[in-house]
Amino acid sequence: MNEKYNFIEIEKKWQRKWEADGLFKTPDDTDREKYYILEMFPYPSGKLHMGHVRNYSIGDVASRYLRMKGYNVLHPMGWDAFGLPAENAAIKNGIHPDVWTKENMAEMRSQLKELGLNYDWDREVATCTPEYYKWTQWIFIQFFKHGLAYKKKNPVNFCPSCETVLANEQVVDGVCDRCGTPVGKKDLDQWYLKITDYAGKLLDDIEGLSDWPNKVKVMQQNWIGRSYGAEVQFKIEGSEKLLDIFTTRPDTLFGVTYMVLAPEHPLLSELVSGTEYEAKVEEFKDKLQYLSDIDRTSTTLEKDGLFIGRHAINPLNGALVPIYIANYVLMDYGTGAIMAVPAHDTRDFDFAKKYDIEIIPVIDPHNDEIDLENLSEAFVAEGTMINSGAFDGLSNKEGMKKITEFIEKEGFGKATTNYRLRDWLISRQRYWGTPIPMVYCENCGWQPVPEHELPVLLPTDVKFTGKGESPLTTSESFKETVCPICGEKATREIDTMDTFLDSSWYFLRYADPKNSQRIFDKEKVNYWMPVDQYIGGVEHAILHLLYARFFTKFLYDIGEAPTSEPFKRLLTQGMVLKDGKKMSKSVGNVVSPEEIISKYGADTARLFILFASPPEKELEWSDEGVEGSYRFITRVYRLAQRLYDVVVFTPDDAAMELVSEGDKVLNRALNLAVKKVGADIGERYNFNTAISAIMELVNAINKYRDDDGANAALLKRSVCTLITILSPFTPHVCEEIWAEYGHSTSILDEAWPSYDESALLLDTEEIAVQINGKLKAKLVVPSGVGADELVSLALSDEEVSGLVSGKEIVKKIGVPGRLVNFVVKG
Repeated sequence: MNEKYNFIEIEKKWQRKWEADGLFKTPDDTDREKYYILEMFPYPSGKLHMGHVRNYSIGDVASRYLRMKGYNVLHPMGWDAFGLPAENAAIKNGIHPDVWTKENMAEMRSQLKELGLNYDWDREVATCTPEYYKWTQWIFIQFFKHGLAYKKKNPVNFCPSCETVLANEQVVDGVCDRCGTPVGKKDLDQWYLKITDYAGKLLDDIEGLSDWPNKVKVMQQNWIGRSYGAEVQFKIEGSEKLLDIFTTRPDTLFGVTYMVLAPEHPLLSELVSGTEYEAKVEEFKDKLQYLSDIDRTSTTLEKDGLFIGRHAINPLNGALVPIYIANYVLMDYGTGAIMAVPAHDTRDFDFAKKYDIEIIPVIDPHNDEIDLENLSEAFVAEGTMINSGAFDGLSNKEGMKKITEFIEKEGFGKATTNYRLRDWLISRQRYWGTPIPMVYCENCGWQPVPEHELPVLLPTDVKFTGKGESPLTTSESFKETVCPICGEKATREIDTMDTFLDSSWYFLRYADPKNSQRIFDKEKVNYWMPVDQYIGGVEHAILHLLYARFFTKFLYDIGEAPTSEPFKRLLTQGMVLKDGKKMSKSVGNVVSPEEIISKYGADTARLFILFASPPEKELEWSDEGVEGSYRFITRVYRLAQRLYDVVVFTPDDAAMELVSEGDKVLNRALNLAVKKVGADIGERYNFNTAISAIMELVNAINKYRDDDGANAALLKRSVCTLITILSPFTPHVCEEIWAEYGHSTSILDEAWPSYDESALLLDTEEIAVQINGKLKAKLVVPSGVGADELVSLALSDEEVSGLVSGKEIVKKIGVPGRLVNFVVKG
């Protein structure tokens, strides 16, 4: 065997051979049981970080194990390749986003291969290629045809200095991250997907996701936010217009003493037009454009409002209630208008006190500590209805039902279900994204591009100035087209899609990535879907995972996808920390994967990051831990070298009789390791404890090989099994050892070893003997003895008897299979 431990050269050699042999290619073999394992694909920023290494190593171990278990494993990789950084690079460095992105993809592809990850690169997808985004555009058109895509005005972030629309992440503390100018709002017509039509399905089907982390399911449930209540119409005095509100507490309608509109409400301008309040309202709206939605809904924000000079009419009692606008009501939530019941809502109470608005309690909680005539704070409680006309005396629960029935009967409201989830705004005023395949004709309105003309390609005759609207506006060849209905002159949509659309279906495309005629072949996608195991960061728990579920349900409903849920099992891995903080350039605590690989090799990086912590927990980086992982790999390699003659010259069919106690101990350790590693990878994803079991097996082999009369056949089986079960974690060094042992095929093509349950039971076992909790001796006893018998056997042993001789034994503790502890005095 090779006496040198140049693991880096070993790794390069095997990476070249794996690629040349096409070892990781996955056939569409429908006769075999499939397993689809997938890690969330990365944005091609140009460099891998340790979070990537952790994510992809987890998937790689599981993929290798499952392949050795006989599954037809699909384990692909691709690129979430559209996005703002590429466009910023174009503005800053004068390099086209396509060039910048593809250079980064090439760099990161090379880094992924250096880690030895067993991806089928023949199935690689990149969302920025026309071959891919053609089908993203096709999906959008299907949404449009089914009434689930529409356009409406919406305020966006706008920098007056840069003269450009900004994404939320480009607004830092209310100012433009480029020039520091305060960012305002600008109304633009934008495209939406009607995800709210799927809110009920998305929520109800969460219960069926039994192999998802509960925290992720709760986050999605809260985001969708179903609530039951009533929709009520308030007339506006002196107007034919109506204000629609939703309330979960129709029992408090008699307590409404004012209404609040979002400053963006479409009725507002009409209600104040030509009045003395018009200028003040406009001033108030201008002030709010520099506040983010998060700030406006913060519990710490001082509630600020303005009376607009108009009144609504309470439909239950005819009372006139003043209408205000306020900073804490958003147009995107609910109807953009709320009824305010200050007696029973803290936010409404504070606002009413500030603006001297009447407070009317309508629920009596029968609590002597609450003075209903002189409230010092709002209270939310159950009780009896008061100040509510004909409904007085009812319990408020009964009142909810009766009032809802009344407003439905009278025709000014109805029982309804509301969702916190809003429709998905997908327009982006950017170049580097999927063009929205719509054209506008003065005669025919908005029309989809004919499907046979897809993809609508991104033009190359654009200018990246960082000013104005989208760079697409600078391309005359792109904007001008003809209407597909009437043939007259038409204009293309110049917005591109939110990149979350690209990543909402990529997992389906991997089943058939090169199909130019269809989005994918149904037979292939029927075989591979759903994804059996999905792996990624918990930061994607809501948006990406929710959107992917939405897309899959839609494609299922139109007969394209075979399942209504995309991911059967979900693992959200924890972050990689250093010095207790997330690795970050700004903090200065980044450890580069390249640095670790160049010094220790990829196997060391993989082993450490899988051993240091369970996958779902945060991982604290440790240089000592990396050194320890390297030493362990070196130790395994040295052990394999020392046993070379045993492995090579012992016949495969040599008898493996278990004669000595040492034989039985090693055989038990061997079978125990196979059982535990298989369960920890295949069932629990407890990779750290799987590696611990492998380390224990190494110790057992090292101890046994020094024994006189060691069984060569047992040693051969033990070390070959060790290399096999270690190979998913450290594939390069294990492949090297496997080849040096004379195997002509890859270790990845080996069957995962089986174990003998009966071998896990020993005739005897070793237990610890403690005095006052401190280890003093070890004792071999028959297996399976109980606690009392264990104590008796210990006391009958000459060495143990001498340890307690002359001392008062206060307590005797026997733990079967582990230890005996004597608590003594004297």
